[in-house]
Amino acid sequence: MVGDPLATADCLQITREVGFDHLLTGGKPYTTSCPLPFQADSVKTARDVTRRTLRGWGLHDLSDDAALVVSELVTNAVRYAMYAAGRREIELLLMRVAPHVLLAVADPSDEVPRPKEPDFVSENGRGLYIVETYSQCWGWDPLARGGKAVWALFRADD
Repeated sequence: MVGDPLATADCLQITREVGFDHLLTGGKPYTTSCPLPFQADSVKTARDVTRRTLRGWGLHDLSDDAALVVSELVTNAVRYAMYAAGRREIELLLMRVAPHVLLAVADPSDEVPRPKEPDFVSENGRGLYIVETYSQCWGWDPLARGGKAVWALFRADD
């Protein structure tokens, strides 16, 4: 649920004007970018980077929810990147645009993320449901280099 639609729209507009491809190059203030190898333990690395970054920004209360969402996004990226031709690198991006934090995971797959009806008995299929439940909103953007960035937006109350 979006609490402040104007602030949310402004944050998303900034990312789209600048472009995820440019943001993923890193080195911007209040932005952390981390390349992740195409392997299952990248999920733990992404969680650790997310928690460390948010705590460094003084956003301790957000770190556990954000780490859970990042786990789901990276898991999906690892799962679907295996079908992409060519490069297999995944990239994690965290960006602070007060009062929001944007988490994005870029992968080389052009497959559009599609939420499934959650099956609470099955071991998979709940990832985007979890992302939707814990974040303010989520979506995806195509990358100019191919692939996509799947993102989740959080309200960060300092």
